[in-house]
This record gives sequence, structure tokens and C-alpha cells, in this order.
Amino acid sequence: MYFLISRFSIDLEATLGTIKGSNPILYVLAVLVHYTTFLFRGQRWRLLLRNAGVDRSKEISLPSVFGSGRLILIGWFASSVTWFRIGDAYRAYAYTKESGASFARSGGTVVAERLMDILLVFGLLLVGFLSMLIDSDSSPPRVLLLAGLGLAGFSLLALLGVHLFWKRVATFLPRRLFRTYVGFRQGIMQSFRLLPQVGVFGLLGWLAEVGRLYLVIKATGLDVGVDLVLFVAIAAALLSATPITPGGLGVVETGIAGILALTISEGSAVSIALLDRSISYLSVVIVGPIALARHQHIVIKKTKSQSRSAS
Repeated sequence: MYFLISRFSIDLEATLGTIKGSNPILYVLAVLVHYTTFLFRGQRWRLLLRNAGVDRSKEISLPSVFGSGRLILIGWFASSVTWFRIGDAYRAYAYTKESGASFARSGGTVVAERLMDILLVFGLLLVGFLSMLIDSDSSPPRVLLLAGLGLAGFSLLALLGVHLFWKRVATFLPRRLFRTYVGFRQGIMQSFRLLPQVGVFGLLGWLAEVGRLYLVIKATGLDVGVDLVLFVAIAAALLSATPITPGGLGVVETGIAGILALTISEGSAVSIALLDRSISYLSVVIVGPIALARHQHIVIKKTKSQSRSAS
């Protein structure tokens, strides 16, 4: 909040007044819409896990939609309180602790998911950018579009490299690392099956984030075009991947307010940024420990069950 206030010329009292005067029903609805993204993303990850064959053993089962959504929430929580987005790796680790699945193969599905997200984010960012150019008088910042293009290009090159040169890399690895690397590669490459279904659930997950921001803006009573809402929501997701701060804290809020300030006052833009991040960031920090406690309960229960079976 200090960074936003010092960065923008705003009336703090008016900004807080806008937040306090927001429609509570629409705000609660925005919260509910936000948490549907975990169900959509959970179903997508479940499909990726099945594509990668992590459940080939009879002793390993795929998580339910709610279970995979809970694991994704845990990953978001971990990324929100630590640097370098370790939540993605922790999600795969948490799943292996609960199910006994291969960490390398599970981790490969998470990487494949991130690659798909980058391509999808760039596509949505491009749609929002072009819509703003056509229908709006303001020019959206091109640097975000270029960043998305760079990430998309890098992702495609990385995927191509994994596909073409994996054997050359594998020859330099010890046997133990070789098996891990092969499982990791299989997790990535085999995830790219059933792409239509996977793509639909991925798109629904991102549209839920757009819907959250749209409802937050409506809750404040402000009028912002749908094209700008789309661009801002996807740009915020891109900025949240910044490893400089946990969960992009400080970076995302500034980005949201800065883009919205192209069409509305800076004070109103900051109000929307704070309200939106109270859902996408603060609520995850609050709810995440509950999901983490559930995970710990499952792991402890499984460990006790294995101990009784062994004895």
C-alpha cells in the first residue's frame, strides 16, 4: 500500500472510501468466481497426470477434482509467501507424498502446465491488446505484450529442445539421474495429449480470473471496458510470475493500477487493485494454510496406515 500511495498521486481518504463503499454482494461473488479457477485448473491437472501415466501402478490413484484443486491452492499459497515460485514444485511434491507417485513425472506435468499457460496467456493478452487498440482511445502498454511474446517463444523453444535433444543430455547423466530425467521428460511430453479438453479447462481457469476482476470493478460502481478488464487480468497474472517478490507482491498491484489509470482516475485504479489483490493474494494467504493442514493430515494418515501394514 505504501508503494502504491507513493507511486501514484491519490487521495487516500477517497480511495479508502471507494473500497468501503463497494458492493459486498458483488465482492463475495468475485471471491466465489475466483475459487472456481482451482476447480477448472484442478480438472486440467488431473487430465495431465492421467496423460503422463502417473497412475499406472494400482497403488497410485489420481486425485479428485477437489483434491487436485486443493493441491494447486497449496502451490499458490507457497508461491505467495516465498520467492521464485517454488509453489509449483511443492505442489508436485505434495502430490507424491499423498499418492506415492513419481515426483519426476508429476513435476513434468506441472512444467507442461506452465508451458500451456504461457501460450494461453499470450493469446489472451494479444486479444485484449488488439481489442483495446480498436475500441479504445488509450494505447495499452506494449512492453507486457512483448514480454508475453518473449515467454511464449522461449517456451516453444524449450519444449522443442526437450523433444529433440533429450537423448544427448541423458548420455551425460549418471544412471540414477537418468531415470529421473526420463520420468521428468515423459511427464512433460506425454501431458500434451487430449489438448482440446485440457485447453478448455485451462481457458475456463483464466476466464475465472477475468471474471473476478470484472466483478470487483462492478462492485466499486466504476465503468471499465471488457477489453481493458481482459488485458489487465491477464497482465496481472503475467506480473505475478515475477520472482522479485512473493506472489508478485507490490509489482502486480502497481501494474493493475498503472494500466487501469489509462482510463480512470489513479485513486479509483488503486482502489480496484487493492480490492482485487485482497482476493487473488490475501485470501490465498489466509485459506492456503487450511489446505496445507488438510494435506498434512492425509500424509500422516497414510504414514500410519503404511506402518500398520508393515508391522
